[in-house]
Amino acid sequence: MTSQTTISTTGPGDKAPAAPSDPTPSTGLRGHPWFTLITVAVGVMMVALDGTIVAIANPAIQKDLGASFADVQWITNGYFLALAVSLITAGKLGDRFGHRQTFLIGVTGFALASGAIGLSHSIAFVVTFRVLQGLFGALLMPAALGLLRATFPAEKLNMAIGLWGMVIGASTAGGPILGGVLVEHVNWQSVFFINVPVGAIALILGLLILRDHRAENAPRSFDILGIVLLSGAMFCLVWALIKAPTWGWGSATTWTFLAVSVLGFALFAFWEQRVKEPLIPLGLFRSVPLSAGVVLMVLMAIAFMGGLFFVTFYLQNVHGMSPIDAGLHLLPLTGMMIVGSPLAGAAITKLGPRIPLAGGMAATAIAMYGMSTLTSDTGSGVMSIWFALLGFGLAPVMVGATEVIVGNAPMELSGVAGGLQQAAMQIGGSLGTAVLGAVMASRVDSDLAGNWADAGLPKLTQPQQDAAAEAVQVGVAPVAPNTPEAIAAKITQVAHDTFISGMSLACLVAAGVAVVAVFVALLTKRGENAEAGAGAAHI
Repeated sequence: MTSQTTISTTGPGDKAPAAPSDPTPSTGLRGHPWFTLITVAVGVMMVALDGTIVAIANPAIQKDLGASFADVQWITNGYFLALAVSLITAGKLGDRFGHRQTFLIGVTGFALASGAIGLSHSIAFVVTFRVLQGLFGALLMPAALGLLRATFPAEKLNMAIGLWGMVIGASTAGGPILGGVLVEHVNWQSVFFINVPVGAIALILGLLILRDHRAENAPRSFDILGIVLLSGAMFCLVWALIKAPTWGWGSATTWTFLAVSVLGFALFAFWEQRVKEPLIPLGLFRSVPLSAGVVLMVLMAIAFMGGLFFVTFYLQNVHGMSPIDAGLHLLPLTGMMIVGSPLAGAAITKLGPRIPLAGGMAATAIAMYGMSTLTSDTGSGVMSIWFALLGFGLAPVMVGATEVIVGNAPMELSGVAGGLQQAAMQIGGSLGTAVLGAVMASRVDSDLAGNWADAGLPKLTQPQQDAAAEAVQVGVAPVAPNTPEAIAAKITQVAHDTFISGMSLACLVAAGVAVVAVFVALLTKRGENAEAGAGAAHI
C-alpha cells in the first residue's frame, strides 16, 4: 500500500486527527463488507429510483387530484430542493451520531413518507410528503457512502463504490420503465407504495448487518449558524435554477436569488474560519484532488442530466414513443452503466482515477456530440450507439469522482464528503437543466418564426408565437383542433425541426462542458485517506 497523508482540518495549534483504533475489519455477518454493500444499495436504490420514476406518474396524479401544472412541478421540485439543501448537513449528522443510525432513520422515514404519498387525497399532501422524502433521502445517501468508506479496505473500496454507482445508475435510468409499467397496469399510487416493502427490507438488513463506525475524533458539536447559512445559500441557488425558465434569466427576481445565494456562501465561508467545529472545514478544499472531484461531479451532472433531459422529449414527442418504449430505448445507457461501473472500479484500483476519469469524460463528450447529430429520422440502432457510449463514459466518472471526494477526506468527515458528492451532483443536474434549457429556449425563439414563415404557414400573433415556442421547446407540435391534415403536417415538421435544432445546440454545449471536465479530471488522484476506512472504530 502507498503511504498516506492526512488533510489538515484543524488550526495550527490543534492536535492532528487520531488514527483509527481497530485496524481489522469485521469478518462476521455484522459489519461484513459485502453484506453492508447489499444493505446500503437496497436503501440507495429507493432514492435514486424516485428521482425519475415519479415523472411518469405526474400526468396521472394531475388528472386524479385535479392539480395544476405548477402543482405538479412541485412534486419534483420539492423533492430535489429538499434533497440538495440537506445533503451536507445530513452528512454531518452521520459523522456526529454514526452512519448506521442515520441510514436506518433515513430508510424508515423515506419508506413511511412514500406510503403516506400513496394514501394522500390532495396535491398539498403529496408535495408535503415529497419534501419529507427528500429530507430523509438526504440522511440516507451520505450515510451509505460513509458506511462503505468505513467498512471496506482501501484496495476494495473502488470496487464497492463501482457497484454502488451501478445501483444508482440502473435505478435512475430504470425509473421511467418501472414507472410506466406501474402507472399503466396498476395506478399512480403504486409508484410510491413500492418503496414500503423495499424500505422494510433495507431496515431489516440494516438492523442485522450494519455496524456503526465512528472516527475517534468525530465531531461532538453542531455548527448551527453554519447549517443555516449553507442551507439558505443552497436553497436560493437551487430555487433560482429551478425557477429561471419561468421567471427568465434576465429577471430581477432570478438575479436577486442568485445574489443572495452568493452572499450566503460568502458569509458561510467567513463563519467557517472562526467556529471551533465547522460544518465544512475549509481546509478540506486545500486538497486539490478533492476539490477537482467536486467540480468534476458538477460538470458531469451538467452534461449528463442536462443533455438527457431533452432526449426523453425527443423520444416521446418527436418519435412518438410511449414512456415505456422511451425507457427501453435508453437501456443501452443503463446497461453500459451496469456493466461499466464495476469494471471502472477495478480499473481505478489498478491505474488510479486520473486516466479512467479523463477517458470517461472524453467518451461522454463524444457521445454528447453524437447525440447532437440526431434527427427526426434517426433509427434506433444509431441512437443506441450514442446512448451506450454515454453510459460507458459516465461509469468511471460516477465511481472515480466519488472515491476521489470521499477517499481524500479524513475519516471523521466521510459523511460531509458524501454529502458534498451528492450535493455537487444535484447542483450540477439543476444547472444542466436550467442552462441547457435556456440554450434550447434561445434557439427556439430565434428559429421558430423564420422556420414557420419558410413553411408558408399563416403568421402568428405574439401571444400565439409565445405559446407555440413553449410547446416546441419540449418537442410538441402546436397543432390546433380541426387543423387541416396538410397544415398539421407542416406545423409538426416545423416544430420537430426547430426542437431538434435546439437539442443539437444543447448537446454541443454539454459536449463542451464534458471537454472541460477532461482537464479537471487530470487534477485528481487516489484518495489519500482511503486506508483509514477499514480500521474505523466500532461503536
